[in-house]
Amino acid sequence: MRWFGFGFNAFGQICVSDKPIKEGGSDVDKKVKVIPPTELSIRVDRKGSCAKTSQIRASWSRRASLHLDGARCVCLAGFHADVPNESCGISKEESRGCKDAYISESYLILSFPDRIESWDLQKKEKTPSWVMEVTSHEEGSEASLNLPLVSGGYIAQNPPFYRTLSPHLKAKSLALGAEHAILLSSSGAVYTWGLGSHGQLGHGGLGTEEEPRAVEALWGMPMRSVATGGWHSVCISDGGDLYVWGWNESGQLGLPSRGLRKALQQQSSQQAEAVCLDDSTSSLEEPQQGEEEVFISIQAFPALLDVTPSCEVRTVSCGSRHTAAVTTSGDLYTWGWGEYGQLGHRTLISSDEPKCVEFFSGQQMRVVDVVCGAWNTFAAVFKEEVACP
Repeated sequence: MRWFGFGFNAFGQICVSDKPIKEGGSDVDKKVKVIPPTELSIRVDRKGSCAKTSQIRASWSRRASLHLDGARCVCLAGFHADVPNESCGISKEESRGCKDAYISESYLILSFPDRIESWDLQKKEKTPSWVMEVTSHEEGSEASLNLPLVSGGYIAQNPPFYRTLSPHLKAKSLALGAEHAILLSSSGAVYTWGLGSHGQLGHGGLGTEEEPRAVEALWGMPMRSVATGGWHSVCISDGGDLYVWGWNESGQLGLPSRGLRKALQQQSSQQAEAVCLDDSTSSLEEPQQGEEEVFISIQAFPALLDVTPSCEVRTVSCGSRHTAAVTTSGDLYTWGWGEYGQLGHRTLISSDEPKCVEFFSGQQMRVVDVVCGAWNTFAAVFKEEVACP
């Protein structure tokens, strides 16, 4: 399995520029935007030894690469990496033997079979700032939980790290947004809580919920996965349908966005004026007289999004203001804010419609997983075998 990244790269969380950084000048040779999908190159030690990446975790300025085969460690790339200017990552000896990781702007959470550790990324301490002992499996549990879930609760992004959950929820997975949380229970029910100012809780209003509350609009429709962005939420049903709700100012829900359309029309008009073209050549057509476009800034109830009619959605991930979904056919679709190239379409254009990332299908690559950072995207792929005639 190979991993590719694209989008925001100001801290080298995708790749490090081959050119040295100029000091004392106005120009800095930093590759801030990685527009075409670029394969990640990861070292697990200073000798240059490499390992296969099993999973990616990402925050705004950092990337954590989990190597669960052989080395069983976490390599960091991006802001405050311990070894500056090393290819695309570093090895943390303290992470040896871990089985999962969760990264934020301030902390790296590591899950071991017998404990949870939190490391302060802003300090050069040789011991974790917080440790909690855990049992490998809950009584009656069939499998261990993935972060941020832990036995009896979940791990928060900032102190106090541990938060309890009611046992009746029987949590299966959990996703944390900027100011809200979305939980999937073992029965397929979806619960949300936290700030709801952008409709991200899916309860039909903009109020705050201090305790987990079931999303009634999805009741009776079992879901199998959940994800959350900065201020929007998504989930996939057992049948492979994608439901979205929350903020849509940048088109991150895949629904018509007035702000995005106006920005694109203004950009198109400016380009047309620059080359002295007629207004009729604009790439965005004005609505016909009598037609009325419906725009959605906030979607406070879950809405069904038809990503592609030909196949189901396999997995989904959310950035701060963009969304990426992998279909059962192995295609990657992205939509939302694209100013840093995080949509993978080799442009900096945002979109309020799901579009296939042609790079991977053109290279005969099958996408099997996707992970979004705040302003970038990481995709796991397999090379498809082409049968000889």
